[in-house]
Amino acid sequence: MTGDGNQNGTQERTLLEQINSLKREDETLYNILAVDVWALAKTMDEFQPGFWAAFMKNREKALKRFIAESSKNKHTDTDRPPFLR
Repeated sequence: MTGDGNQNGTQERTLLEQINSLKREDETLYNILAVDVWALAKTMDEFQPGFWAAFMKNREKALKRFIAESSKNKHTDTDRPPFLR
């Protein structure tokens, strides 16, 4: 019986290590993407001044449009509380 408990403990540790590894890899990828976006924006701003401001303005409009469309097309589940619909 203790052998099974030890094996389960080892499997749990291995699984937790894999989960932590995936979390670190995800964070690393997120940071790399952030640097790539920054580099692109910085480069474009050098070639076309005001690029970043225009990009962010367009992004805000697109986000507002997306939220409006999402809320309009959203299926309402009356069994759920309003803040979870």
